[in-house]
Amino acid sequence: MYCSRCGTQNADEAKFCQNCGAPLTIAPAPGTPAVQYAGFWRRFVAYSIDGLILSVPNGILAALFLLRFLALFDFGEQGCEFNFDKLGTIIAAAVWLGLATFVVQVLYFALFESSRLRATPGKMALGIVVTDLSGRQISFARALGRNLGKIISSLILSIGYIMAGLTAKKQALHDMMADCLVVMR
Repeated sequence: MYCSRCGTQNADEAKFCQNCGAPLTIAPAPGTPAVQYAGFWRRFVAYSIDGLILSVPNGILAALFLLRFLALFDFGEQGCEFNFDKLGTIIAAAVWLGLATFVVQVLYFALFESSRLRATPGKMALGIVVTDLSGRQISFARALGRNLGKIISSLILSIGYIMAGLTAKKQALHDMMADCLVVMR
């Protein structure tokens, strides 16, 4: 970690420059190019790759739900009849399916982004990582908060996501809420 004010090299975990006392932020080593923020489309493609990967465990969960749903039908000699006495069971199973796929997705992103990799497989494929505002690895709690913040980014007509293409540091709303950056590796 290099100080943007005086150029002194500091420990990666330092918050202030050991030479001049300035707060440390992402600053490239002298003579290296400036930090490049990952833009909207790069992040979109990375998210799409992660969506394909997540389709496997979510597909397994959906198949288990389908098996539970099919158990509610009576396949007799007179054809197929739905057992309405078990309607509450199918509604409960659908709620559990939605909850399980949500938990799988949030944990997938939070665990990968808080790991030493700092990126999901989709982000790694596109050469981007998630950091705090100083360029350091984020904690699991921050990664979890960032990913739960995606709910708010989605609820407002996905404007929270679109912000990644419009802000100076290419931050989406959930990045701002968690004090995170998505940058080129």
